[in-house]
Amino acid sequence: MKLIRPIALLLIISAAAFAQTEDLGQNVFYNSEGSIAMAIDAALAVRKLDSPYVMFMLFMAPQVSASLSVRKEDIVMIYKGQEYAMPSLEELRKNYKGAQNDIDLYARLGKESLAQSNMRFFSFNWTYDFYPVLGRGPIASDQLSMAGTIGVKTKIYFKNPGFKKGDELIIKVKDHKNPEYIGACAAVLK
Repeated sequence: MKLIRPIALLLIISAAAFAQTEDLGQNVFYNSEGSIAMAIDAALAVRKLDSPYVMFMLFMAPQVSASLSVRKEDIVMIYKGQEYAMPSLEELRKNYKGAQNDIDLYARLGKESLAQSNMRFFSFNWTYDFYPVLGRGPIASDQLSMAGTIGVKTKIYFKNPGFKKGDELIIKVKDHKNPEYIGACAAVLK
């Protein structure tokens, strides 16, 4: 019985995330259901499906009048019914040498689709990041905070579980102080 409850909850979240997620085009997906609105830019992931680690750009914004904080451990990917945690910064830097190339390629990709969502009403200062590139850009942090009209933008990485074109996944986040504040967004790697 204890195992059935988490599986049932995972299936309900998965179904809700796919039903509520909007495809904004250019491999950008948006979901404002829940306490944390989310946009996932999967444009780089789609171009690097054979990479051992896959990067997504994640935008989060509060949908409640509270200060929310998300730790790296509070973000998971649900792929083919299984939850995947993000790697540590140390693991990524040791096992993956493509982070510099990822951010350079991402900088050249179009991001106009994000402006079609309500995320345009939030400010995304990129001062802190879960996976910063050494010697360049934001500072490493294990926790990112958002409140009011201030959102969060960060790169997130997952070890590639065998992605293929057309695969569907869900990124789920929760506030570390109050796990009832959650957000989930689906993405299709097309």
